Amino acid sequence: MKEGLFLRKNKKKWEAIEQETRNVSSIHPDRLGELFIELCDDLSYARTHYSNSPIVKYLNTLTARIHQTIYKHQSIRFWQIAQFWTRDVPLVMASVRKQLLVAFTIFILSCAIGVISTLNDTGEYEFARGILGSSYVDMTLRNIKNGVPMAVYNKKEPLLMFVRIAFNNIRVAFWTFVWGGFASILGIYAFLFLSIGTAYILFVNGVMVGTFQTLFYKENLLWESASVIWLHGTIEIWSIVLAGGAGIIMGNSIFFPQTYSRRESFRRGAEKGGKIMLSLVPFIILAAFIESYVTRYADMHIILKMLIILGSLTLVVFYFVIYPFMVEKQEKLRQNQNKNNLPALYYS
Repeated sequence: MKEGLFLRKNKKKWEAIEQETRNVSSIHPDRLGELFIELCDDLSYARTHYSNSPIVKYLNTLTARIHQTIYKHQSIRFWQIAQFWTRDVPLVMASVRKQLLVAFTIFILSCAIGVISTLNDTGEYEFARGILGSSYVDMTLRNIKNGVPMAVYNKKEPLLMFVRIAFNNIRVAFWTFVWGGFASILGIYAFLFLSIGTAYILFVNGVMVGTFQTLFYKENLLWESASVIWLHGTIEIWSIVLAGGAGIIMGNSIFFPQTYSRRESFRRGAEKGGKIMLSLVPFIILAAFIESYVTRYADMHIILKMLIILGSLTLVVFYFVIYPFMVEKQEKLRQNQNKNNLPALYYS
């Protein structure tokens, strides 16, 4: 390739990178890495074919600027953590809305199946026993008869209960996520673009929630049970649905690689899903804490209950739905400003 053609082919790209890296401290390390690799490729080509050209000096200066920043960022651990929560996760959430909507739809439909099936169940709760287990249904009915329908939440020592619940919920969320990729790797075809393993776990959990809540409804305890169960269930159920969405993202990355190789597409899907899963861990732990230390006080004032439920709902909706829109809008605005303020590339 002649030097003039090489310049014309890459000029706009270099100008954009130069403008973007004028304030390198504001650029995410992953983005810096991508720019560094791209510039290194161009610099290597220029050194090989146009060793005495001003292009080499220009690219070397631009590459060195990013290189110094990358090594500087390696020691700024707190900054990286802050970027993860304030930028990485929200941008991932903004880019996978469709998959998360699919996961939410599966869960809602499966809840409806649990509700309808339990409503049409016999007086012996045969369907509920098949879903929740006979011993659990018997225990619940016994507690209701004894006037303490929510006794299951205050029978165990809170610390041990917290550890057990947190571990179990993280395990469920993890498997909901992993099955999305595992099922795809095995070559199991998905229905309606889904990873069947993830969809199945979402389905089972949805049916269980619908069945459990409807059991109390049939015992004329819907409000009393819901005002207690959803103290922790608001965050807990939301986390399971998001884990399902993360699994669908990873599974679809193999089924639909688009312009990438399947290996690269899977890597990208796993990275996105992994970020969502990592962001869910504090929420799952918070839900376990509420279930172990707060839900046991079923007789607390209804105002306090509603504050906890609505507060939990506001927290997850804001961080995982509203805030991603805000960050995405800011990111697009920043990119547009960079495009509209490109400097001329000096070349003689």
